Amino acid sequence: MFPEISQTMQEIALLVVPVLMAVTFHEAAHGYVANWLGDPTARLAGRLTLNPINHLDVLGTLAFLLTRMIGWAKPVPVDPRYFRNPVRGMMLVALAGPAMNFLLAVLSALAVRGIEYLGRGVAQGTLAYSVLEPLLYMCAAGVTVNIALGIFNMLPVPPLDGSNVLAAFLPPRMAMRYQSFGRWGFLLLILLAVFGVLGKLIGQPVAVLSRMLL
Repeated sequence: MFPEISQTMQEIALLVVPVLMAVTFHEAAHGYVANWLGDPTARLAGRLTLNPINHLDVLGTLAFLLTRMIGWAKPVPVDPRYFRNPVRGMMLVALAGPAMNFLLAVLSALAVRGIEYLGRGVAQGTLAYSVLEPLLYMCAAGVTVNIALGIFNMLPVPPLDGSNVLAAFLPPRMAMRYQSFGRWGFLLLILLAVFGVLGKLIGQPVAVLSRMLL
């Protein structure tokens, strides 16, 4: 029992940095794109930062560490009235978060390759090995975490990013009704996770893309 607990704690410890980076860069990307499109709301709220404290939701982070599927951060405030084209602007802001996660997944995979190259010939038990081994695992976890977060957020379930992308292609009245479902969105996601549907939706694409990169 205790070895299992110890192993779980080690896995969570290796996930902390990748998860913090994935969530922080995801939310900051939303804010930067919104600011670039003319909306200063996120900037005025102090959300154009890579300080994870400004973005993290404690329960959302713990949920992602435990489930590795469901997680959330404090949403970046966006006011579409500042955009020349509010529908297009919201779609671009929504896409920015998952796009950043997929970019981080690629960069993490490149870091894995670099660490593997540096670790050639490094003997176990040496200081270099004790540094490179956990770093390698963290970077590998960064690939999976960012792919999972990117795919999860692209699900067309309000209020996830994918819903804003899909709403951009719907008639205005239908889009409003669709987005109003957001109050029940996370409840639906939790139910999907409990019954194993979410794992099936996300697990296979994550596994395939992770193998491609690693």
